Amino acid sequence: MIYLSGFHAIEERMKSGRPCGPLLVAKPGPRARELTALASERSIRIDRVGTAELDRLVPDHRGIALEVDEVSSSAEVSLEGFLKGLGEGRRDVLVAVLDEITDPHNYGAILRSCDQFGVELVLTRHRRTAKHADVISRTSAGASAWVPQAETANLCRAVEELKEAGFWIYGADMEGESSYSRDLRGRTAIVLGGEGSGISRLLREQCDAMIAIPSLGRIDSLNVSVAAGVLFYEVMRQRKGPAGGRA
Repeated sequence: MIYLSGFHAIEERMKSGRPCGPLLVAKPGPRARELTALASERSIRIDRVGTAELDRLVPDHRGIALEVDEVSSSAEVSLEGFLKGLGEGRRDVLVAVLDEITDPHNYGAILRSCDQFGVELVLTRHRRTAKHADVISRTSAGASAWVPQAETANLCRAVEELKEAGFWIYGADMEGESSYSRDLRGRTAIVLGGEGSGISRLLREQCDAMIAIPSLGRIDSLNVSVAAGVLFYEVMRQRKGPAGGRA
């Protein structure tokens, strides 16, 4: 079984309405009591357990843990269903395409930025993305329970489907043009490459342009999760700024 042990992760998963439980409680601290009350309100089973038992099941717990099914630990959707739900009228839509993000801490941090800056879908390669539910949920501060995520066996084909639905595709690359000079409004997808490997060649060829974050640093580049947050913020900033033409 999979257990969530972060307070935010537990709270947001219970609020999301997706199946979970029981809630295992060993130490009745103030935060644990709040979560126990929430579980009771949501009709989620509560099991009182000893600290030794919780130590065995969840070594890094803080007196409480929530049992979940790994398969349904995130807000999973299909790309087809997502695109169909957009219809013809939606203009400003932001999608994140993650190419081989394998570090669960990076994946969780990206989801947290997605939640903050209005990313409406995270698209990943089937079975080749970080899958550590508890680490992802804790790092995302519970955002993994809310941000829609879709998996695909072929990211290149999925990007083609985004293009057919009117999306412009931008790859994040330190050698690209400044993200400030591109109009990132409208239907936009940002592709983020894996730690160390970057964006794969075939996926890079699918991008309409490569964009970079202007910086003054002396080291090579930003961590991928930090870069994701900066780029997502830039999209949000442009949407709220004065009108401009598509570059």
